[in-house]
Amino acid sequence: MWLDGLARQRLASGRLAALARQGRIAGVVSDPAFLARSLILGPYYTGQLGDLAERGIPAERALKALAVHDIRWACDILRPVHEATAGVDGLVSVSLDPRLAHDSEATLAEARTLWRAVDRRNAMLGIPATPAGLTALSACLAEGINVNATLVLSAARHRQAGEAYLEGLERARAAGRHLPALASVASFPVSRVDAAVDALLDREGTLEARAMRGATAVAAARQLHAQYERMLDGPRWHALAAHGARPQRLLWTATAASGPGLLSMRYAAPLLTRGTVTAVPEELLEELDAVPAGAGDGDAPDADAYTAAGRLLGHLEWFGIDHGELALRLESEVLKELNDAWHQLLDEVTLALDGAAAPR
Repeated sequence: MWLDGLARQRLASGRLAALARQGRIAGVVSDPAFLARSLILGPYYTGQLGDLAERGIPAERALKALAVHDIRWACDILRPVHEATAGVDGLVSVSLDPRLAHDSEATLAEARTLWRAVDRRNAMLGIPATPAGLTALSACLAEGINVNATLVLSAARHRQAGEAYLEGLERARAAGRHLPALASVASFPVSRVDAAVDALLDREGTLEARAMRGATAVAAARQLHAQYERMLDGPRWHALAAHGARPQRLLWTATAASGPGLLSMRYAAPLLTRGTVTAVPEELLEELDAVPAGAGDGDAPDADAYTAAGRLLGHLEWFGIDHGELALRLESEVLKELNDAWHQLLDEVTLALDGAAAPR
Protein backbone atom coordinates (compact mmCIF):
# COMPACT_ATOMS: atom_id res chain seq x y z
CA MET A 1 0.00 0.00 0.00
CA TRP A 2 1.34 3.44 -0.96
CA LEU A 3 -0.06 6.76 0.23
CA ASP A 4 -1.62 8.93 -2.46
CA GLY A 5 -0.54 12.51 -1.75
CA LEU A 6 2.70 14.14 -0.62
CA ALA A 7 2.36 17.35 1.38
CA ARG A 8 4.61 19.09 3.85
CA GLN A 9 2.01 19.04 6.62
CA ARG A 10 2.20 15.23 6.61
CA LEU A 11 5.99 15.45 6.81
CA ALA A 12 6.18 18.13 9.50
CA SER A 13 3.44 16.62 11.68
CA GLY A 14 5.11 13.21 11.75
CA ARG A 15 2.05 11.60 10.18
CA LEU A 16 3.92 10.07 7.24
CA ALA A 17 6.60 8.71 9.57
CA ALA A 18 3.92 7.17 11.82
CA LEU A 19 2.14 5.48 8.90
CA ALA A 20 5.43 4.03 7.67
CA ARG A 21 6.51 2.94 11.16
CA GLN A 22 3.16 1.18 11.69
CA GLY A 23 3.60 -0.68 8.39
CA ARG A 24 0.41 0.83 6.98
CA ILE A 25 2.09 2.39 3.94
CA ALA A 26 5.26 1.41 2.08
CA GLY A 27 5.61 4.30 -0.37
CA VAL A 28 4.18 7.61 -1.57
CA VAL A 29 2.88 8.87 -4.90
CA SER A 30 1.86 12.46 -5.63
CA ASP A 31 1.01 14.91 -8.41
CA PRO A 32 0.89 18.69 -9.05
CA ALA A 33 -2.78 19.05 -8.09
CA PHE A 34 -2.15 17.68 -4.61
CA LEU A 35 0.80 20.01 -4.04
CA ALA A 36 -1.28 22.96 -5.27
CA ARG A 37 -3.91 22.22 -2.63
CA SER A 38 -1.37 21.76 0.14
CA LEU A 39 0.29 25.11 -0.62
CA ILE A 40 -2.81 27.02 0.42
CA LEU A 41 -3.77 24.92 3.45
CA GLY A 42 -1.39 26.24 6.07
CA PRO A 43 1.91 27.84 7.04
CA TYR A 44 4.10 24.86 6.21
CA TYR A 45 5.77 26.49 3.20
CA THR A 46 5.94 30.04 4.56
CA GLY A 47 9.54 30.03 5.73
CA GLN A 48 11.00 28.58 2.55
CA LEU A 49 8.82 30.81 0.37
CA GLY A 50 10.08 33.85 2.27
CA ASP A 51 13.68 32.83 1.66
CA LEU A 52 13.02 32.19 -2.04
CA ALA A 53 11.21 35.54 -2.39
CA GLU A 54 14.06 37.39 -0.68
CA ARG A 55 16.52 35.90 -3.16
CA GLY A 56 14.28 36.82 -6.11
CA ILE A 57 13.82 33.23 -7.29
CA PRO A 58 11.21 33.03 -10.09
CA ALA A 59 8.12 30.85 -9.70
CA GLU A 60 9.27 27.85 -11.79
CA ARG A 61 12.57 27.54 -9.95
CA ALA A 62 10.86 28.15 -6.61
CA LEU A 63 8.37 25.36 -7.33
CA LYS A 64 11.22 22.94 -8.01
CA ALA A 65 12.93 24.00 -4.79
CA LEU A 66 9.74 23.36 -2.79
CA ALA A 67 9.22 19.98 -4.45
CA VAL A 68 12.83 18.86 -3.98
CA HIS A 69 12.66 19.77 -0.28
CA ASP A 70 9.53 17.61 0.20
CA ILE A 71 10.77 14.70 -1.91
CA ARG A 72 14.05 14.49 0.00
CA TRP A 73 12.25 14.70 3.33
CA ALA A 74 9.81 11.94 2.37
CA CYS A 75 12.63 9.78 0.97
CA ASP A 76 14.52 10.10 4.24
CA ILE A 77 11.42 9.09 6.22
CA LEU A 78 10.89 6.04 4.02
CA ARG A 79 14.56 5.05 3.82
CA PRO A 80 14.17 2.35 6.53
CA VAL A 81 11.39 0.75 4.46
CA HIS A 82 13.57 0.95 1.36
CA GLU A 83 16.46 -0.72 3.16
CA ALA A 84 14.30 -3.35 4.89
CA THR A 85 12.74 -4.40 1.57
CA ALA A 86 16.07 -4.31 -0.32
CA GLY A 87 14.76 -1.51 -2.53
CA VAL A 88 11.39 -3.02 -3.44
CA ASP A 89 9.38 -0.44 -1.47
CA GLY A 90 10.03 2.75 0.47
CA LEU A 91 9.78 4.71 -2.79
CA VAL A 92 8.55 8.28 -3.32
CA SER A 93 7.08 8.91 -6.77
CA VAL A 94 6.60 12.51 -7.90
CA SER A 95 5.44 13.60 -11.36
CA LEU A 96 7.57 15.59 -13.76
CA ASP A 97 6.23 18.71 -15.47
CA PRO A 98 3.27 17.32 -17.51
CA ARG A 99 3.79 19.98 -20.18
CA LEU A 100 6.75 17.89 -21.40
CA ALA A 101 4.71 14.74 -21.99
CA HIS A 102 5.19 14.79 -25.77
CA ASP A 103 8.86 15.83 -25.77
CA SER A 104 11.23 12.97 -24.94
CA GLU A 105 14.42 15.07 -24.88
CA ALA A 106 12.93 17.72 -22.60
CA THR A 107 11.49 15.01 -20.31
CA LEU A 108 14.87 13.30 -20.05
CA ALA A 109 16.63 16.60 -19.33
CA GLU A 110 14.07 17.45 -16.62
CA ALA A 111 14.40 13.97 -15.12
CA ARG A 112 18.19 14.23 -14.95
CA THR A 113 17.99 17.64 -13.26
CA LEU A 114 15.43 16.56 -10.67
CA TRP A 115 17.16 13.23 -9.98
CA ARG A 116 20.48 14.99 -9.28
CA ALA A 117 18.77 17.63 -7.12
CA VAL A 118 16.91 15.08 -4.99
CA ASP A 119 19.93 12.76 -4.68
CA ARG A 120 18.02 9.89 -3.05
CA ARG A 121 18.07 6.29 -4.26
CA ASN A 122 14.44 5.77 -3.22
CA ALA A 123 13.07 8.65 -5.31
CA MET A 124 10.98 7.79 -8.37
CA LEU A 125 9.99 10.10 -11.22
CA GLY A 126 6.54 9.91 -12.80
CA ILE A 127 6.57 10.12 -16.61
CA PRO A 128 3.34 9.91 -18.68
CA ALA A 129 3.30 6.77 -20.85
CA THR A 130 2.97 8.66 -24.12
CA PRO A 131 5.22 7.47 -26.97
CA ALA A 132 7.67 10.30 -26.18
CA GLY A 133 7.40 9.61 -22.47
CA LEU A 134 8.22 5.93 -22.89
CA THR A 135 11.30 6.84 -24.94
CA ALA A 136 12.43 9.04 -22.06
CA LEU A 137 11.54 6.31 -19.55
CA SER A 138 13.93 3.84 -21.20
CA ALA A 139 16.67 6.44 -21.26
CA CYS A 140 16.12 7.23 -17.57
CA LEU A 141 16.42 3.58 -16.59
CA ALA A 142 19.57 3.26 -18.69
CA GLU A 143 21.04 6.07 -16.56
CA GLY A 144 19.94 4.52 -13.27
CA ILE A 145 16.84 6.65 -12.61
CA ASN A 146 13.77 5.00 -11.04
CA VAL A 147 10.61 5.65 -13.05
CA ASN A 148 6.83 5.46 -12.77
CA ALA A 149 5.09 5.08 -16.14
CA THR A 150 1.92 7.04 -15.43
CA LEU A 151 -1.36 7.15 -17.36
CA VAL A 152 -1.23 3.53 -18.51
CA LEU A 153 -4.85 3.38 -19.67
CA SER A 154 -5.00 0.27 -21.86
CA ALA A 155 -3.43 -3.14 -22.35
CA ALA A 156 -1.68 -1.82 -25.47
CA ARG A 157 -0.07 1.02 -23.52
CA HIS A 158 0.89 -1.35 -20.70
CA ARG A 159 2.60 -3.64 -23.20
CA GLN A 160 4.54 -0.65 -24.58
CA ALA A 161 5.50 0.43 -21.05
CA GLY A 162 6.74 -3.09 -20.34
CA GLU A 163 8.81 -3.11 -23.52
CA ALA A 164 10.26 0.30 -22.65
CA TYR A 165 11.17 -1.05 -19.23
CA LEU A 166 12.93 -4.09 -20.71
CA GLU A 167 14.82 -1.88 -23.15
CA GLY A 168 15.88 0.44 -20.35
CA LEU A 169 17.11 -2.46 -18.23
CA GLU A 170 19.03 -3.94 -21.17
CA ARG A 171 20.73 -0.60 -21.75
CA ALA A 172 21.47 -0.28 -18.04
CA ARG A 173 23.00 -3.74 -17.98
CA ALA A 174 25.14 -2.93 -21.05
CA ALA A 175 26.36 0.18 -19.21
CA GLY A 176 27.38 -1.96 -16.24
CA ARG A 177 24.67 -0.74 -13.86
CA HIS A 178 23.47 -2.77 -10.88
CA LEU A 179 20.02 -3.94 -11.98
CA PRO A 180 18.65 -4.76 -8.48
CA ALA A 181 18.97 -1.05 -7.64
CA LEU A 182 16.48 -0.03 -10.35
CA ALA A 183 12.76 0.24 -9.62
CA SER A 184 9.76 0.93 -11.84
CA VAL A 185 5.97 0.77 -11.72
CA ALA A 186 3.28 1.19 -14.37
CA SER A 187 0.31 3.20 -13.08
CA PHE A 188 -3.28 2.45 -14.05
CA PRO A 189 -5.76 5.15 -12.86
CA VAL A 190 -8.67 2.85 -12.09
CA SER A 191 -11.62 5.13 -11.36
CA ARG A 192 -10.86 7.39 -14.33
CA VAL A 193 -11.47 4.50 -16.71
CA ASP A 194 -14.86 3.69 -15.20
CA ALA A 195 -15.88 7.36 -15.20
CA ALA A 196 -15.12 7.65 -18.94
CA VAL A 197 -16.83 4.39 -19.89
CA ASP A 198 -19.86 4.96 -17.65
CA ALA A 199 -20.48 8.35 -19.28
CA LEU A 200 -20.75 6.60 -22.66
CA LEU A 201 -22.95 3.84 -21.23
CA ASP A 202 -25.27 6.45 -19.72
CA ARG A 203 -25.57 8.05 -23.13
CA GLU A 204 -26.63 4.66 -24.53
CA GLY A 205 -29.37 4.56 -21.89
CA THR A 206 -30.45 0.92 -22.23
CA LEU A 207 -30.89 -1.57 -19.38
CA GLU A 208 -27.98 -3.59 -20.77
CA ALA A 209 -25.76 -0.51 -20.78
CA ARG A 210 -26.70 0.41 -17.22
CA ALA A 211 -25.89 -3.13 -16.10
CA MET A 212 -22.31 -2.60 -17.35
CA ARG A 213 -21.74 0.55 -15.29
CA GLY A 214 -18.82 0.40 -12.88
CA ALA A 215 -17.49 -2.90 -14.19
CA THR A 216 -14.93 -1.89 -16.82
CA ALA A 217 -12.04 -0.65 -14.69
CA VAL A 218 -11.56 -3.75 -12.54
CA ALA A 219 -11.89 -5.94 -15.65
CA ALA A 220 -9.26 -3.83 -17.44
CA ALA A 221 -7.01 -4.01 -14.38
CA ARG A 222 -7.25 -7.80 -14.43
CA GLN A 223 -6.44 -7.81 -18.14
CA LEU A 224 -3.30 -5.79 -17.37
CA HIS A 225 -2.37 -8.16 -14.55
CA ALA A 226 -2.71 -11.17 -16.87
CA GLN A 227 -0.46 -9.42 -19.37
CA TYR A 228 2.02 -8.59 -16.59
CA GLU A 229 2.27 -12.28 -15.70
CA ARG A 230 2.83 -13.23 -19.35
CA MET A 231 5.59 -10.64 -19.62
CA LEU A 232 7.37 -12.26 -16.67
CA ASP A 233 7.38 -15.54 -18.58
CA GLY A 234 9.27 -14.19 -21.60
CA PRO A 235 12.93 -14.84 -22.51
CA ARG A 236 13.94 -11.15 -22.38
CA TRP A 237 12.69 -10.90 -18.81
CA HIS A 238 14.31 -14.17 -17.73
CA ALA A 239 17.67 -12.95 -19.04
CA LEU A 240 17.37 -9.72 -17.03
CA ALA A 241 16.02 -11.45 -13.93
CA ALA A 242 19.12 -13.65 -13.95
CA HIS A 243 21.07 -10.44 -13.31
CA GLY A 244 18.83 -9.42 -10.42
CA ALA A 245 16.33 -7.20 -12.25
CA ARG A 246 13.00 -6.59 -10.55
CA PRO A 247 9.60 -6.64 -12.29
CA GLN A 248 7.88 -3.41 -13.28
CA ARG A 249 5.00 -3.71 -10.85
CA LEU A 250 1.50 -2.52 -11.60
CA LEU A 251 0.43 0.46 -9.48
CA TRP A 252 -3.31 1.01 -9.07
CA THR A 253 -4.00 4.74 -8.68
CA ALA A 254 -7.21 6.83 -8.48
CA THR A 255 -8.62 4.06 -6.30
CA ALA A 256 -11.04 6.20 -4.28
CA ALA A 257 -14.46 6.01 -5.92
CA SER A 258 -16.80 8.98 -5.57
CA GLY A 259 -20.29 9.82 -6.68
CA PRO A 260 -23.87 8.82 -5.86
CA GLY A 261 -24.19 5.18 -4.91
CA LEU A 262 -20.48 4.41 -5.22
CA LEU A 263 -18.66 2.51 -2.48
CA SER A 264 -15.38 4.16 -1.59
CA MET A 265 -13.51 0.84 -1.51
CA ARG A 266 -14.99 -0.65 -4.66
CA TYR A 267 -11.56 -0.48 -6.33
CA ALA A 268 -8.98 -0.65 -3.55
CA ALA A 269 -10.19 -3.87 -1.90
CA PRO A 270 -10.56 -6.17 -4.97
CA LEU A 271 -7.25 -5.01 -6.47
CA LEU A 272 -5.09 -5.83 -3.45
CA THR A 273 -3.01 -8.44 -5.23
CA ARG A 274 0.43 -9.85 -4.47
CA GLY A 275 3.10 -8.30 -6.65
CA THR A 276 1.16 -5.07 -7.25
CA VAL A 277 0.97 -1.72 -5.47
CA THR A 278 -2.25 0.08 -4.49
CA ALA A 279 -2.12 3.85 -3.88
CA VAL A 280 -4.85 5.18 -1.60
CA PRO A 281 -5.65 8.55 -0.01
CA GLU A 282 -5.18 8.64 3.75
CA GLU A 283 -8.91 8.57 4.53
CA LEU A 284 -9.23 5.27 2.66
CA LEU A 285 -6.53 3.70 4.84
CA GLU A 286 -8.91 3.82 7.78
CA GLU A 287 -11.58 1.94 5.85
CA LEU A 288 -9.13 -0.64 4.59
CA ASP A 289 -7.98 -1.28 8.17
CA ALA A 290 -11.54 -2.42 8.88
CA VAL A 291 -11.67 -4.92 5.99
CA PRO A 292 -12.20 -8.40 7.51
CA ALA A 293 -9.27 -10.81 7.47
CA GLY A 294 -9.22 -12.83 4.26
CA ALA A 295 -10.81 -10.10 2.12
CA GLY A 296 -8.33 -8.94 -0.50
CA ASP A 297 -5.77 -11.46 0.78
CA GLY A 298 -3.31 -10.90 -2.02
CA ASP A 299 -4.07 -13.91 -4.22
CA ALA A 300 -3.82 -13.24 -7.94
CA PRO A 301 -7.00 -13.74 -10.01
CA ASP A 302 -7.30 -17.21 -11.52
CA ALA A 303 -7.67 -18.07 -15.21
CA ASP A 304 -11.46 -17.93 -14.99
CA ALA A 305 -11.33 -14.38 -13.62
CA TYR A 306 -9.03 -13.32 -16.45
CA THR A 307 -11.34 -14.92 -19.03
CA ALA A 308 -14.39 -13.22 -17.51
CA ALA A 309 -12.58 -9.86 -17.57
CA GLY A 310 -11.73 -10.26 -21.26
CA ARG A 311 -15.32 -11.22 -22.07
CA LEU A 312 -16.68 -8.18 -20.24
CA LEU A 313 -14.34 -5.82 -22.08
CA GLY A 314 -15.43 -7.41 -25.34
CA HIS A 315 -19.04 -6.53 -24.50
CA LEU A 316 -18.17 -2.82 -24.70
CA GLU A 317 -18.22 -3.16 -28.48
CA TRP A 318 -21.96 -3.84 -28.27
CA PHE A 319 -22.36 -0.22 -27.24
CA GLY A 320 -19.97 1.18 -29.83
CA ILE A 321 -17.15 1.66 -27.31
CA ASP A 322 -13.63 0.98 -28.57
CA HIS A 323 -11.46 0.67 -25.44
CA GLY A 324 -8.28 1.55 -27.35
CA GLU A 325 -9.74 4.74 -28.82
CA LEU A 326 -11.26 5.64 -25.47
CA ALA A 327 -7.89 5.22 -23.75
CA LEU A 328 -6.23 7.63 -26.19
CA ARG A 329 -8.97 10.23 -25.68
CA LEU A 330 -8.78 9.83 -21.92
CA GLU A 331 -5.00 10.19 -22.00
CA SER A 332 -5.38 13.52 -23.79
CA GLU A 333 -8.03 14.70 -21.32
CA VAL A 334 -6.04 13.74 -18.25
CA LEU A 335 -2.89 15.39 -19.61
CA LYS A 336 -4.88 18.59 -20.12
CA GLU A 337 -6.09 18.38 -16.51
CA LEU A 338 -2.52 17.86 -15.31
CA ASN A 339 -1.32 20.80 -17.40
CA ASP A 340 -4.06 22.97 -15.91
CA ALA A 341 -3.10 21.80 -12.41
CA TRP A 342 0.54 22.64 -13.11
CA HIS A 343 -0.37 26.15 -14.23
CA GLN A 344 -2.55 26.54 -11.13
CA LEU A 345 0.37 25.40 -9.02
CA LEU A 346 2.66 27.97 -10.64
CA ASP A 347 0.02 30.64 -10.02
CA GLU A 348 -0.18 29.62 -6.34
CA VAL A 349 3.60 29.78 -6.03
CA THR A 350 3.70 33.19 -7.73
CA LEU A 351 1.06 34.57 -5.38
CA ALA A 352 2.84 33.06 -2.37
CA LEU A 353 6.17 34.56 -3.45
CA ASP A 354 4.54 37.97 -3.97
CA GLY A 355 2.96 37.73 -0.53
CA ALA A 356 6.23 36.73 1.09
CA ALA A 357 8.06 39.60 -0.64
CA ALA A 358 5.49 42.26 0.29
CA PRO A 359 6.71 44.75 2.92
CA ARG A 360 5.38 44.09 6.39
